[in-house]
Amino acid sequence: MNAGALVSCCIVCYHNRPEQVERLLASVTTAPPDMRVYLVDNSRTDALRDLAARFRVHYRHQPDNPGYARAHNWALSLAAAAGHAYHLVLNPDVQIPLDAIGKLLAYMEQHPDVGMVAPRVLYPDGRLQPLCKLLPHPAELLVRRFCPLLHRSSGRLARYELHGTGYNRVMDVPALSGCFLLMRVDVVARAGLFDERFFLYFEDVDLSRRVGRIARTVFVPHVSIVHAYAKGSYHEWRLLWHHLVSAARYFNKWGWLRDAERDQVNARALRALGLARPRDASPAETDLQP
Repeated sequence: MNAGALVSCCIVCYHNRPEQVERLLASVTTAPPDMRVYLVDNSRTDALRDLAARFRVHYRHQPDNPGYARAHNWALSLAAAAGHAYHLVLNPDVQIPLDAIGKLLAYMEQHPDVGMVAPRVLYPDGRLQPLCKLLPHPAELLVRRFCPLLHRSSGRLARYELHGTGYNRVMDVPALSGCFLLMRVDVVARAGLFDERFFLYFEDVDLSRRVGRIARTVFVPHVSIVHAYAKGSYHEWRLLWHHLVSAARYFNKWGWLRDAERDQVNARALRALGLARPRDASPAETDLQP
């Protein structure tokens, strides 16, 4: 069976440059062939409509901008209704080798216990983006965002982003990045799709966590993509506001200082990856206390 008939893909845009989106569409519409591609445009104008028509992808213009999670859920629901086995969530600012999707589909076919996979992600200059993470603790995020030098020098950033793994092996990761997520549709349907209360940010952490309850969430290093990671919330106050609001909603949902499941998931991941410290021995122990 043609792999493309089994998979769909959704790209959500917000005033992205047409040439950036065009480059991505040129990749995803040729590998694998026949993959159904949805382009959701949350911009005020439909400047991408003609581009979508040229690449024969399904275009949806939402000038009211209902948010990242809701836009992806629209496509995920269509994927489930069409009986697709896999669905790919993409940021418009990524560049994908032609064989990347096929390799990850093959990995998923060979590992039916895996619910989501993410590839190695690089900056345009070739540096690694360490996007595999533990489940967050509010103190970690506050120090990381507002005292980055302290966070790096303390070693806590390296621990949170799993630097000690070298990012050179397949590994089960508590939180995968939403810039590129290949997911098994039936698993994500059981987990509950994206939580639409997250307008922007944390929707990938939340979904990784829920999928991780019923299936594996895996980093696969032998596939690499390029991501023009701009860290917008570090430069624009509106994005920072969305980031803070989403963080509050995440911790309201899962727990702030007390979150036993977070502690267990993180401790289990650190032990499996050989990064555990003595105080990580008990899964009930809080391993991210400030």
